[in-house]
Amino acid sequence: MLMRELIEKKCAGGELSESEIQWIIRGYTAGDIPDYQMSAMMMAIFFRGMTREETLYLTMSMMHSGDVVDLSAVNGVTADKHSTGGVGDKTSLALCPMLAAEGIKMAKLSGRGLGHTGGTLDKLESFRGLTTSIPMEKFFREVNEIGFAIAGQTADIVPADKKLYALRDVTGTVPSRPLIVSSIMSKKLASGADVIVLDVKTGSGAFMKTEEEAFRLARDMVEVGRGAGRKMAAIVTDMEQPLGRAVGNALEVKEAIATLKGEERGELLELCLALGSSIMALAGAASDENEARERLLRGIESGAALSKLADYVEANGGDRREVYEPERLPLAPVQLEVKAERGGYVAGIEAEQVGRICLHLGGGRAVLGSGIDHSVGVVLERKRGDAVQSGDTLAVIHARSEAEAREAETMLRSAYSIQDSAPSPRALIRGRV
Repeated sequence: MLMRELIEKKCAGGELSESEIQWIIRGYTAGDIPDYQMSAMMMAIFFRGMTREETLYLTMSMMHSGDVVDLSAVNGVTADKHSTGGVGDKTSLALCPMLAAEGIKMAKLSGRGLGHTGGTLDKLESFRGLTTSIPMEKFFREVNEIGFAIAGQTADIVPADKKLYALRDVTGTVPSRPLIVSSIMSKKLASGADVIVLDVKTGSGAFMKTEEEAFRLARDMVEVGRGAGRKMAAIVTDMEQPLGRAVGNALEVKEAIATLKGEERGELLELCLALGSSIMALAGAASDENEARERLLRGIESGAALSKLADYVEANGGDRREVYEPERLPLAPVQLEVKAERGGYVAGIEAEQVGRICLHLGGGRAVLGSGIDHSVGVVLERKRGDAVQSGDTLAVIHARSEAEAREAETMLRSAYSIQDSAPSPRALIRGRV
C-alpha cells in the first residue's frame, strides 16, 4: 500500500477498508509513516468524516497498537466508567467504592488533569503517601480482594493514541468526532472491562458544548463498544456549572467522602446513582435500575462503601484514617469568602472559568509533569437557582496566599451570574443512550 493513495482516497470521500486502516495505524505507530502524511490523513478524516464501520476499524486498530489488559484473573463481571471530562468531576472516587460494596469489580485505568479539567489520579494522591503507580499483578489483586482499583495507564496501552493525539492537537483536528470516538474507546476497550458506561458531559465546561453534539458522540461510542462485543451505555450530563460544590483535589476528595458517609446528597450522589445503577443492570447484578439504586444507597447507609475506599487507600500506601477523618487531608493556609454584592438568584456559574481559577491557584497543571498543590481550590456555597442576599457567601477560595486568593476572587465574580428572577430548572441528567 501507499500512504499517498490512501490519503487521496479519503480526500475524495472514499471508505477505507479494515486492512487499509490497520496498515496505517501499524505504520504510524512504528514510525514508518511520517507525521506530515498522517497529518494529511487526519485532515481528510476531519473534513470527510468516517462511516460507522471505519470508526470501529480505527478504534480496534488503535486498541491493538499496544498491550491489551487481560482481566481474566478477576473473578466475576468487570466494569469501567469513563467521563469525557469536566470541572469538579470527582465521580469515580465515590462510584467505585459504592459499586465494589455491591460486588461489582471496577477495574479503572485513569489519567491526570490537564488544563481546566481535573484528573482522578491527582485527586487520589491528596491522600498522603498514596501511590497510583500500581503493577498490574497488584491491580488485579486489589480488584479481586477490595472490589475496585484505580491506577495510572501504562505507556504500553494504546501508544497509537498518544502519537495521534499529539498530532491532532497541533493540526486543528481534535474536534473530529470519529477521531474523538476512536481515541476514547480504544483506551476503554484496551482496559479490558466487560461493561463500560460513559458519562458524556455537555455545556460550557465540557468539550461538547451542545446537547446535540454530546448525544451524537454518545451514540457513536456506544455503537463502537457494542461492535467490539462489550455491554455499553452512555448518560449525557450537564456541565453548565461545576459538578457538586468542590473544585480542587483534596476539596473534591472531601466531598466524595461526605457522599459516601451519607452527609452529602446533592448532584454527585445523583450522578453516582445514575451511573452505578446502569452498570449494575448491564452486569446482571440487579433486576433493574431501581433495585440497583436502592442497594447502592443501602451500601452508603451501612458504611460498606466508605470502608471500601479506606481499604483501597490503605492498600496503596495511604492512611485510612484520612477517609474517616477528612480534616486530616491537605488544607490551604488561606480561606477567603466571596460575598454577593447584590441580592437575587444565581443564574449560572461558568464551569470552565472555575476550572481555570483552580489552575491559577496551583491545583492543576498547564503542562504534563508539572507539580500541583492538592490543598487549593474553590467550594461553591451557592449554585444555580439558589436565592442570595447582598453579603451572603457565594463561595470560599482556598489559596496559598492572600494575594492569590484576591486574584481568584476577581475571576470568580466574573464566573457567577446573578439575576432578579429565579432561572428555569436545569436537569443534571440530560438523557441516556
